[in-house]
Amino acid sequence: MQRTETGNVTERILLLGTRESCLYLVDGGQGSIVVGGGMAYIAPDVVNQLQAFSVDEKKISRVIILHAHFDHCGLVPFMKKRWPWAIVAASGRAKKLLSDPGITERIGSLNRMAIARAGLEARSREMDFDLSGIEVEEVLREGDKVRCGELNLDVLEVPGHSSCSIALYLREEKALFASDAAGVRYGDYYMAAGNSNFGLFQNNLEKMSRLEVEILLGEHFGALDGSEGRGYLKKAIEEAMRTRKLLEDSYRRTGNVDESADEITQSLLSGAPEGFLSPEVLRIVAGQMVRYIASTMDEQ
Repeated sequence: MQRTETGNVTERILLLGTRESCLYLVDGGQGSIVVGGGMAYIAPDVVNQLQAFSVDEKKISRVIILHAHFDHCGLVPFMKKRWPWAIVAASGRAKKLLSDPGITERIGSLNRMAIARAGLEARSREMDFDLSGIEVEEVLREGDKVRCGELNLDVLEVPGHSSCSIALYLREEKALFASDAAGVRYGDYYMAAGNSNFGLFQNNLEKMSRLEVEILLGEHFGALDGSEGRGYLKKAIEEAMRTRKLLEDSYRRTGNVDESADEITQSLLSGAPEGFLSPEVLRIVAGQMVRYIASTMDEQ
């Protein structure tokens, strides 16, 4: 089933945030970590949830950014101010991106827009959850193990959705924290999200499918467990193949990136349920995917 409500996914994994912007607290007994960087506007919700679930915040040793898109790291500065002892960790590529003032200003601008849309500008000033720069203090690489109390999480490099994507695998729970590297699932709707490099996106779906996964934890629309968690990556691989054909057929027909991006956006919108990503965001995603497909087809 798909779990979009906050609360325990397992005894060790707590889902926090909102339906659209999720993060997870992994409790390893003597220590815990937060996986996912969320968006800034969810700060009031997260603070209320930490209190409601009686989370011992002093145990939190790390905040791990799985990729550096604006909707996956906007809450990090707030969390760092709240837990100054917690280490902010991400991939080396994410560290480089988040060291660029131009990129962090863009991330901040998009998060401020979301704060304004939510009517939380006064609350943002009161709680100080506006984005003020992100310093990655620890670089995580393929094969690293992140210690979390009595648990270890394996690090996988899985670029494709973004150039900086990593995933974490918690073997004891057969749980994969994939963020958008495994696409985005909402109800029965799946969107392949090979924004940066669709080929790598497909390769890394195959890579993750070789793990024994029973729980798939996304950063949009929550977690999948049971038969849906076990079968998710197989379905994601199939849907990615279908999406790639759609992209290739469109570009072969139009020969124009913008025209194909418009076509793909309409296709994505026609199947998407209400409350999925906005048309503006889907157009950005479609444009990025078409540009990659166009570059591979033009080289042939």
